[in-house]
Amino acid sequence: MKVKVDRNELLKKLSDIQNIVEKRNTMPVLNNFLLSAESAGSSITATDLETALKEPIELSVLEEGKMCIPAKKLFEIAREMDGEIVLESADNQWIKIKCGKSHFRLACISPDEFPVWPSISSDEARSVELDSAMLLDAIEKTLYAAGESDTRYVLNGLLFHLKTDQILNVVGTDGHRLALSQKKIAETLDEEIKIILSRKSVSELRRFLDEEQKPVKLTIGKNHVLFSVGSIQFLTRLIEGTYPNYEQVIPSDNNKDLGVGRDAFSKALKIVSILSKERSSAVKVDFNPDVMVISTSNPDLGDAKDEIAVTYSGDAMTIAFNARYLLDVLGVMESKTITLKLNEALSPVLLMEEDRTDYKCVVMPMRL
Repeated sequence: MKVKVDRNELLKKLSDIQNIVEKRNTMPVLNNFLLSAESAGSSITATDLETALKEPIELSVLEEGKMCIPAKKLFEIAREMDGEIVLESADNQWIKIKCGKSHFRLACISPDEFPVWPSISSDEARSVELDSAMLLDAIEKTLYAAGESDTRYVLNGLLFHLKTDQILNVVGTDGHRLALSQKKIAETLDEEIKIILSRKSVSELRRFLDEEQKPVKLTIGKNHVLFSVGSIQFLTRLIEGTYPNYEQVIPSDNNKDLGVGRDAFSKALKIVSILSKERSSAVKVDFNPDVMVISTSNPDLGDAKDEIAVTYSGDAMTIAFNARYLLDVLGVMESKTITLKLNEALSPVLLMEEDRTDYKCVVMPMRL
């Protein structure tokens, strides 16, 4: 194999795969990516066995072939180069890299050792087309609520629930808070589809989605789902298991509405939580007619308190929260005014944007 490639093109494609190639593993081949150089079209492929990315790359192919190349080292080399880079395989174990007067020789692995791209049987595959901007927005507004190292493995991912009434529900929860984004889709499905994707894979997927109204094709198999975004193929393994019944978690009888400015609420939480205990970020919120008081008390540091004007005419109530959970919610909301739907002091609180019902967040209170 011998190819010429523009430094910026190589750097961009290697940047895309840096989070996918495994840094710590017992399989050295996963630190590498597969470069396929063909006159009909070249590509790079990377995988960590849970997620795989295949992306076209623009090369001048002088000799066709395949090489399995260390992703991190080539990325570091390309970052320091300028202009055109020549990659040439000496054999399956070494690759020569030339750029100007700079010369490198990198140890490689035989391309035959690179994991085979998982196939999705056409007999079992189900396909659906979604809008890129819509999918990106749904992910951005729910990913923060997914668990990170929960023993209930299904909570360490997002649920994509495609319903027969042209609704896509994307849900994230870690048991302490829940985020639900509801989107209208164009396709009518014969039966509902539920898939759970890991937090890591969804976090990577959103890097290839943009706010343009362009189609993303999902091909859903028994164990994997393939996202086709233009010429990029992003494949990830499905998480096995049953996701909690999220619709039961969303309170339906919270009839005390409180309106508060999003920016003012967020600022007050940030100020007061400076003195809260780092691990729990606990703050106490007193809801009173027309005013909300946020406070915290830390025996090691001191006390903090702030007040905000609100629109509320219900009974006085005190609820304790993890301030970080509230700040995460406010950070992805866009409305200037947020509605908190309250019930009792130890009941879950429902947060919604003003005049919108397609995005809902539930935050569990804390016991002080």
